[in-house]
Amino acid sequence: MKPIIAPSLLSADFNNLSNEIEMLNKSNADWIHLDVMDGVFVPNISFGIPVIKSIREISKKPLDTHLMIVQPERYIKTFKEAGSDMLTVHWEACTHLHRTIAQIKEEDMLAGVALNPHTPVSGLEDIIQDVDLVLIMSVNPGFGGQKFIPRSLHRISQLREIIERNKSNALIEVDGGVNTDNIADIIRAGADAVVAGNAIFKAENCEDIITQLKQA
Repeated sequence: MKPIIAPSLLSADFNNLSNEIEMLNKSNADWIHLDVMDGVFVPNISFGIPVIKSIREISKKPLDTHLMIVQPERYIKTFKEAGSDMLTVHWEACTHLHRTIAQIKEEDMLAGVALNPHTPVSGLEDIIQDVDLVLIMSVNPGFGGQKFIPRSLHRISQLREIIERNKSNALIEVDGGVNTDNIADIIRAGADAVVAGNAIFKAENCEDIITQLKQA
């Protein structure tokens, strides 16, 4: 099965955003990944609800929204109304993760949980059957253009074993430093979906890179 490719708009040209999204609409990309940062949970601020609403109006792809914010449970309904199809929250930001996942599903969105590089994947054992996807951060969150942390491959394999042992249907998504050089290793380790930012949007031909990633 070919991997799900989710280009991250964090690396797109925001002076030319509508054209960037039209390019993604025509491409072999599967989802559009939206990194929402609040400057508190991570040391960067990106974009929020008004931008997502505008993207929803022209995107033909599902919107894969990744919340790098504190108290994400306060905004679940808001992101649904903005047009998100998937909502991923960080394990480290949720006091009551199980409840937050249930609230996302109540809004008829796919529910994901993200793990920072230092967070053990073994902690997902008791919730893996409740989530639709797990986002493995293969860089420290907050900035684009970082290098892939090699240890992430082991974490992906560990997570795949947990998913299979618990007969979960959760997808494994990987975010950070993904490119045409390492995507094959990432997929072999057990990933179903990858987020790519700079590798796509800094390339001479974005659509060609998306196709190359899709063929990994």
